Amino acid sequence: MASPYPDGDREKVASKLPSVLRQELKVRAAELGQDIQDAVTAAVLAWQELPNGGPAVDTAGAESYSTWLPAGLYDDFKSTCTDRGVSYTQGLAQSVRRWLDANPSPSGAPARTIPARKIVCNQKGGVGKTAVAAGVAQAYAEEGKKVLLVDYDPQGHLSQQLGVDQIPPGHDSLVSHMCGEGTADLRDLIVVIDDPRFEKRLHLLPACFDGFLLDAKIAVQAVDRSKRALQKESALERALIQVEADFDVIVVDCPPSLGIAMDAALYYGRRRKAEPAGSSGVIIPVLAEDSSATAYSMLASQIEDLREDFQLDIDYLGLVVNLYDSRRGVVATSSLAQWRAIGDPRVLAVIGDLKEQREAVRMCKPLLSYAPLSDQAEAMRQIARGAAW
Repeated sequence: MASPYPDGDREKVASKLPSVLRQELKVRAAELGQDIQDAVTAAVLAWQELPNGGPAVDTAGAESYSTWLPAGLYDDFKSTCTDRGVSYTQGLAQSVRRWLDANPSPSGAPARTIPARKIVCNQKGGVGKTAVAAGVAQAYAEEGKKVLLVDYDPQGHLSQQLGVDQIPPGHDSLVSHMCGEGTADLRDLIVVIDDPRFEKRLHLLPACFDGFLLDAKIAVQAVDRSKRALQKESALERALIQVEADFDVIVVDCPPSLGIAMDAALYYGRRRKAEPAGSSGVIIPVLAEDSSATAYSMLASQIEDLREDFQLDIDYLGLVVNLYDSRRGVVATSSLAQWRAIGDPRVLAVIGDLKEQREAVRMCKPLLSYAPLSDQAEAMRQIARGAAW
């Protein structure tokens, strides 16, 4: 990176900054017609003048960030951080946050809100994750929200069901952006689901065959545990942060896995600072059978491990008992009773094993468009309401 200050009065410095702050800084500097380096300089100088630097900022998932500061300023900044007992990353985050708050958008537009992030997951296959993810996204789009459906499963069932081709290997994709190899704007990959019921509010980021290699690809980016949150768990967030400002809700259809890809999805669905409880989190489809309970306990253990390792708030938005048929006897009825008895997470809906969903898949149409008055469609709306913020 060549210095934009050839007279040598500035020096390149490297630190870390959360993706959310970096994106907001980029947009705000452009709105104000300022050079980003000048904005960061003003932010650091103003922060140093404060008695104690201000409130702590959530720096989980902070990634490498380089800029140019006046010669000597970074050394002074690091000294101030040491005196205040904060990391350089925390000091820079506080500086940028304060500058953003002191320099609002000239358009008068409200600050960018965080989209609600619904992670639909279960390590057991065949429980209806894809149907629930698609139905919930359609319900939000139907009520007026702009929604992004992310087909995070390399099997690509969600893309196929909506009549969208998967992205071939070697092409720009969600996986390439997660691995820092993206060559274009992620927005260019997003497809509008052209159905009049949703009025161009429902969008899909298609699956890619490279997703089968995702765990291996992002695993090699970290060599010790201290870098896990930056290089592995935050990989999905680093990719999707580019498009978050465009959507009200992002729904992620996860693969049946307990690997690194699932860690990244759970991390993405964590509650961020200043985000209300229950806005984002996990929706877990299950079946009324014993093996589904075992799979749920494994996923819950993974969530609790992440919570403990990184001090995260990951909210359980609820369970969805799918493909339920009481005619299957005591196993089904007693299992349903057990799911309801858990209490937290609560059961958001019980979806019967009915024909409309299968017919919609065969027709490559959204369920809420194909059969908007069906019991299954109403169950999807019930889930969306129950998992709302």
